Amino acid sequence: MSPYPPSFPKAVAFFDGQNLYRSAKDLFNYIYPNYDPLRIAQHICNQKGWQLVNTRFYTGVPIQAVDPFWHNFWAAKFANMGRQKVHLFRRELRYSHEDLVAFTNGQTQDIPKGREKGIDIRIAIDVLRLAHQRAYDVALIFSQDQDFSEVADEIRTISKEQDRWIKIASAFPWVPHINIRGINNTEWIKIDKATYDQCIDPIDYRPRRP
Repeated sequence: MSPYPPSFPKAVAFFDGQNLYRSAKDLFNYIYPNYDPLRIAQHICNQKGWQLVNTRFYTGVPIQAVDPFWHNFWAAKFANMGRQKVHLFRRELRYSHEDLVAFTNGQTQDIPKGREKGIDIRIAIDVLRLAHQRAYDVALIFSQDQDFSEVADEIRTISKEQDRWIKIASAFPWVPHINIRGINNTEWIKIDKATYDQCIDPIDYRPRRP
């Protein structure tokens, strides 16, 4: 028999910052990461009857020399999240020079292309590590990355080994009439635009362009 859930399950929120931003951009037409992680995690936990005990945020960040605008944006947003006691994990983007821009004079220019490396692996490690430490009853992952479906399978194994109830849920932006999927083998929590808009960060961290 499966263990019963606790009366007030402890939840830890894990944010894949870029995954959430891209989804909100595609569905809600927001042009920068304007969500407040702590606010949206608390909103969902209040609705589900969970106790939010930790919020963790993960993202790649452009380096200053390549993209000062977005580097400074994230620096300011991180500072505010840090004051809110959000646990932060950041990693510099890795750059390749695959893209070329051709000019009318026949010259070309390399455009560095930044890519996130290791963010999903770091999230997966922390989800499993904190489960082993019994730090939560609910892992609330803000992502639709199907790589986390294997993490969900492992969480069920940990639940059996520890003889306790553990849930893993994926939260993601959603609109009607579009087939939008969460992480397989998790509870799907759909964030509609009205809910998202309640959780927008009132501060715009974008630096003024010269």
